[in-house]
Amino acid sequence: MSLYILQHYWWILISILGGALVFLLFVQGGQSMLYTLGKTKEERDLIVNSLGHKWELTFTTLVVFGGAFFASFPLFYATSFGGAYVVWMLILFCFVFQAVSFEYRSKPRNFLGSRTYEVFLMINGYAGPLLLGAAVATFFTGSPFRLSPLHQVEWLTPWRGLDALFVFTNYLLAFAVFFLARTMACLYFITNLEDDNLQIRCRKQLWYNTIPFLITFLLFLAFILTGDGYGILQNGSVGAVPYKYFYNLLEMPVNTLLFILGVIAVLFGIFKTLARPQWKKGIWFAAPGTILTVLALFILAGFNNTAFYPSYTDPASSLTIYNASSSEYTLKAMSYVSLIIPFIILYIWYVWRAMTRKPMSIQEIKDTEHKY
Repeated sequence: MSLYILQHYWWILISILGGALVFLLFVQGGQSMLYTLGKTKEERDLIVNSLGHKWELTFTTLVVFGGAFFASFPLFYATSFGGAYVVWMLILFCFVFQAVSFEYRSKPRNFLGSRTYEVFLMINGYAGPLLLGAAVATFFTGSPFRLSPLHQVEWLTPWRGLDALFVFTNYLLAFAVFFLARTMACLYFITNLEDDNLQIRCRKQLWYNTIPFLITFLLFLAFILTGDGYGILQNGSVGAVPYKYFYNLLEMPVNTLLFILGVIAVLFGIFKTLARPQWKKGIWFAAPGTILTVLALFILAGFNNTAFYPSYTDPASSLTIYNASSSEYTLKAMSYVSLIIPFIILYIWYVWRAMTRKPMSIQEIKDTEHKY
């Protein structure tokens, strides 16, 4: 394969991992609703243990996503992690809170008390999706950095990534990811929890979170499709292009079809669950729909000569899949390793099915020795 094909191949892999990560953020969504759904200690124990069987998948996918980005597009890793390190450190710390909380919440002689770790879980539940959503939004809205001829990063504000808070469009995607995580958590609990009270509350929360998710997501799409993007110009430099992402939709019909199919699958899973109280398979439509939608958005940001990490202060420093990628040798060597990815996906699917085949009940939590 040529370097051109390898660059696109690895961006697709990154996009798939990003889609999987956004879906798996349902764990954070469930943590944020711990006290909203769980009114008693037994109900909260049930929620935490249900999520406890899945939280490592989210954490692992986040690590693999970052590692794959580092290996395939190291200049992005150096620019973003070297410049906007405050945001990434906050993301890291809130995920450390999660890992510690699941490990020690139910340990004997826990001097902090289980409620302290539940607060940590809720911090991760709120901060994780919001911070990740804002970070990904900068793929479309840009960041204030400049690269020297030797690719040394100069961040042009003292905020070190927190400057994303000053761009309104970033809030839209941040809250869209947050409410999507809570929506997916409701669909997961409806499938996985055997408790009438929790089923009723989950369906109610499904309404409360679907509506703001749709509003913020549609507004985000409206802003990026009607605004300027950054792309490679005819002279080879990178600059602002009016309606860049709208033209990407028109010029990449296969990707647009993936996006539409993904959105339809998500909406079908949500609204059929709401319309039919006895139907509990919404997660099996919304999950692949989420992955397809995020995959299409990443391709929208990276393909068709688009700068996937633009600099709005120095457009010439903007990153594309061409100037930010590893060498042809490195990408080709890693491509052989990537061939095992389908087998990993099949293994995850098998483990998921085995662990969720039977809904979890409060009595089951009382009878088991291993508790989160």
